[in-house]
Amino acid sequence: MRFQETKINGVWIVEPERHEDHRGFFARAWCQKESEAHAISSQIAQINVGFTIEKGGLRGLHFQLPPHEETKTVRCVRGAMFDVAVDLRPNSPTYKQWVGVELSAENHRALCIPEGCAHGCQTLEENTEFLYSTSVLYAAQAARGFRYDDPAFGIAWPLSVSSISDGDRNWPEFEDVAVVREASAWSS
Repeated sequence: MRFQETKINGVWIVEPERHEDHRGFFARAWCQKESEAHAISSQIAQINVGFTIEKGGLRGLHFQLPPHEETKTVRCVRGAMFDVAVDLRPNSPTYKQWVGVELSAENHRALCIPEGCAHGCQTLEENTEFLYSTSVLYAAQAARGFRYDDPAFGIAWPLSVSSISDGDRNWPEFEDVAVVREASAWSS
C-alpha cells in the first residue's frame, strides 16, 4: 500500500500496490500494521455501503461529535466520485481547509479521514457505489453536519448538484452554530 500525505494532518490518500499477472491483479485494500504506522485508527466497528443513481449526487458534510468521533476510510467500488475531508479541529493549522480526491473503481484509491474532520462526496458518474469503514459505531445523537456549499470552507465541487437529501441540504452553516464549541475537544 502506498500512503500519500495531503495538506491536512491525518488525511491520507491510499493506493494499492498492484501485483499483476495474466488474470488481472491482487492488492491489499487494508492493513492494520501499515494503517497504525501512519497514525490511522485500525479499529473497524462498521462497514457501510452507499449507492447514488445520479451523476452529480452529493452527500455530506457529515461528522460525529466527541466522544463518538470516527475515522473513515472510503473506497469507490463502482463508478467514480469526488471525496472530500474538511478539517474541523480548532487547534489544527489547516482548520476549515479541505482536501478533495477522485476515487473510482478504476484507480482503486481510498481516502482516510481522521477524527475531527467532516466528510462529503459527489458522484462523477451515474450508478456510483462506495464502501467506507468507520472506527466507531454510528451514534445518531452525535451525528452533525454542515452545508456542502458553506462559504467558510469554499469547497470547489466539480459538478452542479443534481440530487441531495433534504437533511444534507438543510445542515446549518459553520459560522452560525454552537456545534463548533461542542467540537472544541478535538485536537490537531
